[in-house]
Amino acid sequence: MFLKPAEQLEIIQKGANTIVDKDELLAKLQRSYEQQKPLTIKLGLDPSAPDIHLGHAVVLRKIKQMQDLGHHAVILIGDFTGRIGDPTGKVKGRVALSDEVVKENAKTYCEQIFKVLHKDKTTVRFNSEWLSRLSFEEVIKLAATTSVARILERDDFQKRYKDGVPIGIHEFFYPLMQAYDSVELNADIELGGTDQTFNILMGRTLQKHLGLEKQIAIFMPLLEGLDGIEKMSKSLGNYIGVNEAPEVMFKKVMEVPDQLIIKYFELATDVHPKIISNITERIEHGENPRDIKLELAALITSLYHGDEATKEAKHYFEIAFQKKQIPNNIPTVLIEIGKETVLDSIPSLIQQEFIKSKSEFIRLVKQNGVSLNGEKLSVDEMDRILMNDDVFQIGKKRFLKFQK
Repeated sequence: MFLKPAEQLEIIQKGANTIVDKDELLAKLQRSYEQQKPLTIKLGLDPSAPDIHLGHAVVLRKIKQMQDLGHHAVILIGDFTGRIGDPTGKVKGRVALSDEVVKENAKTYCEQIFKVLHKDKTTVRFNSEWLSRLSFEEVIKLAATTSVARILERDDFQKRYKDGVPIGIHEFFYPLMQAYDSVELNADIELGGTDQTFNILMGRTLQKHLGLEKQIAIFMPLLEGLDGIEKMSKSLGNYIGVNEAPEVMFKKVMEVPDQLIIKYFELATDVHPKIISNITERIEHGENPRDIKLELAALITSLYHGDEATKEAKHYFEIAFQKKQIPNNIPTVLIEIGKETVLDSIPSLIQQEFIKSKSEFIRLVKQNGVSLNGEKLSVDEMDRILMNDDVFQIGKKRFLKFQK
């Protein structure tokens, strides 16, 4: 069932920023190996932003690798803590989410996480199961396990306190509640990004205070987006979404800066460390990074869409972006031929999610980001009548055809 502990450790630490404590982790793996009993891996998800991109999926991929080693994951949806909102990295407190929004976001999360994780090796829990039942006396006892000085060690709290930005007493309870989740789940390992360091280490502290075995804290680095500078973010537009169409995902991976190729292999795939070492040697010996990125794009796309869709996405990329031709298998938009103009087509483009809004489309046109039959479209041509088989290219990645 399990690989030997040393080999498990090699796979687990691939790409990790920090592991606290590695010796303790090896001891847990040894006991698990001897008893043939899986470790419990905890990942808490804040249900405030349900759309997952490859940056979010870094920790999910690491958990999936540990599931492949035989261990069990508990995905903890913070429906109760979501009512507070994690203040991590914020200059002011978050607005509390309603129960309805939390539940809807949690449902969306669950639909996406199983694009990565093994369903039969995953349990989904909600921390309202236990946090909503705590009495006020129990909350006071929980608060007594730490000090205000300790809570104020958090960088974001320090900054807000220094700048005179209000901090609600309820916000101090967020890391305590996250720590209590680890106690309730008897977590062996908790994962998170480096921005979760304080909260996850608080779990170790509380477990120790209560006489329990401390969880291992594994911190994964933040993944830079397609700009190669900022962390992957939807708001910055430098993201690769796990729900994006295969041809879009493939093309976006091909835009990953050369200096991040190995990091993407480490954090966005399940490739064994030995294979990544070989890829590193290939780059150092002068192999064309574009060829290696083709492998990376195929690998990442297949993880989320399967081999057949990846094969089609690669063909689409070769035709549209290497040979600069219009692909054959592109989506169609139905119009009334000879009557509808480019402007008239905008509601259909929004409905089918080719664009987000009329203003976005006009902005793209002004930036020469929209082509009609291979020619750049200008704002003056918005009243142009569309004909059968006219083809739009929107940005670098999306093609669509108008048909009656």
